[in-house]
Amino acid sequence: MPADHNAASTPSASATSAPTPPPAPLPVAEVARLGADVLERVGSVVVGMRGPLRIAFATILAGGHVLFEDVPGLGKTLAARSIAAAVGLDFRRLQCTPDLLPSDITGSFVYVPSSGDFEFRPGPVFTGLFLADEINRTSPKTQSALLEAMAEGQVSVEGRSFPLPTPFHVVATANPIESEGTYALPEAQLDRFMVRLAVGYPDEAGESRVLLSRVARRHEVATVEAVIDSATLAAMQAGVESVDVDADIAAYCVRLAAATRRHRSVEVGASPRGSQGLLLVARALAVLDGRDFVIPDDVKAVAVPVLAHRLTLTVQAWTGGVRAEQVVAEVVNTVPGPPAVGTAVRGGADASEPAQDGRVR
Repeated sequence: MPADHNAASTPSASATSAPTPPPAPLPVAEVARLGADVLERVGSVVVGMRGPLRIAFATILAGGHVLFEDVPGLGKTLAARSIAAAVGLDFRRLQCTPDLLPSDITGSFVYVPSSGDFEFRPGPVFTGLFLADEINRTSPKTQSALLEAMAEGQVSVEGRSFPLPTPFHVVATANPIESEGTYALPEAQLDRFMVRLAVGYPDEAGESRVLLSRVARRHEVATVEAVIDSATLAAMQAGVESVDVDADIAAYCVRLAAATRRHRSVEVGASPRGSQGLLLVARALAVLDGRDFVIPDDVKAVAVPVLAHRLTLTVQAWTGGVRAEQVVAEVVNTVPGPPAVGTAVRGGADASEPAQDGRVR
C-alpha cells in the first residue's frame, strides 16, 4: 500500500469501547493563546503562508476538513504535516495515484488461516489527521471512499461500520485541474471540505527564507515539535463550540450563501452546508483573535475559502474566464452586512447604545 505513517500503532477498528466523555471546554483566552503558539511553531517551518495556515487551523478548530489546491512545489504537504505535528495528532499520509483502490484508504477484511476467519485490517484513514496527497490524481471512485469518513467519522466495509478516532480531520492537497493526469473532484466530494485554500507563490524575501532555512538545518526534512496533544485539541474545539453567535451574524451568512444561488454566473450556488461552514469557521477565527463573539469581518475573511469551491458556474461564465472566487468576492461586496446595533441585550449592555467594539449585540 502506497502509504507512510508515523503512528506508533494501528488502532483496532473492531474493538468496542465505551464512548469517550466530551472534554471540558477551554476558555476563549486559553484557546487563543495555544492557537497562537501552534501557528507560531508551524510558521517557523512553513514560510509565507500565514493567512492560509490561520484559516486552515481555524477550520480544524471548527471540526472541518481542509483542501489545499495550488501548483506543485509550494509547500502544501509540508503545511499539512506541520499542523498535524504541532497539534499532536497521529498522522498518516497517502500518496494518491491512478491505480489506488478504495480499500487502500479504508482497509479490508483479510483471511487469517490460524483462526479460519476474516479479520478487518484498518487502512491509513484510521488516524487523527489523514493527508491525501494529490487527491485529484486518483479516480473519483477512490476519492469517494473518504465521503463517509469525512461526513460521519466512520467507514463501512462489507456491511460493517467502524468508528474513526476523534479528533479526526482530512487535509488534502490537489494540483489545478489543468495539470496533466488529474481527475476533477466531484461536487459531493468538494462539498465535504469546509474550506479550499490557495497557497500562492511567496515573495522574494519569503522564498529566500525558504532557501536559507534549508541550508541552515543541513537536511531535507523540516520537523515541527508538538505544542499540544490531541486531548488539548479536543478541549480547544469544545471551547470554540461553547461560543454563541448572534442571530444577525447567522442571517448574514445565510444572505451571502443565498446570493450565490441568484448570481448571473452561477448555475448551482452554495448549499446550507456552505452557510454553516461560514458561521463555524468565522467563529473559530474570532476565538483565535481572543474574542467570544463574531463580527462581520470574520465572515468576510473566510467567505472565499468556504464558498468558492461549492459553486458551479454556468457554461457562459466558465468559457468567459469567470472564476468562482470572483463571484464570491462580488457577493461579499454587494450583500449588506448586519447592523452594528441590534435590539437584544447581551451581558447587561444597554441595547439603545452603540456597541463600542463593533460587535452585533
